[in-house]
Amino acid sequence: MNTSLSGNQKRKMKSASRLYAVQALFQMEHSSLTVELVRREFLEHRFGAVYEGDEMQDGDVDHFSRVLDTAVNYQASIDQMTDRALVAKWPIARIDPTLRALFRAAGAEFRDDGTPPRVVINEYVEVARAFFPDGKEPMFVNAVLDHMAREARPEAF
Repeated sequence: MNTSLSGNQKRKMKSASRLYAVQALFQMEHSSLTVELVRREFLEHRFGAVYEGDEMQDGDVDHFSRVLDTAVNYQASIDQMTDRALVAKWPIARIDPTLRALFRAAGAEFRDDGTPPRVVINEYVEVARAFFPDGKEPMFVNAVLDHMAREARPEAF
């Protein structure tokens, strides 16, 4: 990562990488593309791309890759942790695929102790707001992620 960036710029890039990770995980679930193909597409065509005159936020490439790899490599255990956080009537297979991707990305970050769980929760609640600006999903995401974080990193609470 470029060390000449300000702390605020680095945070914005990390936030963007989380949004991209959710989109990439969603895309992988709905296509037959491998993690490597999806990663390459995002790095070459999404990070900092310009659409209809609007420049997309540049993302933190290392963070994006770490979240993607961890979510893919530990998907079964992350999904099980998510299932335990969901109401029994709503197993992960029945929830919105965007939320499923979001829970996988956040679950990947809970496996790594580099970011405080409360920061991870706040960041992914913001991602949920980006996808569901008028819905109740951000509150649902907050509750599920809080449960997941307390299971994954109880020492942080």
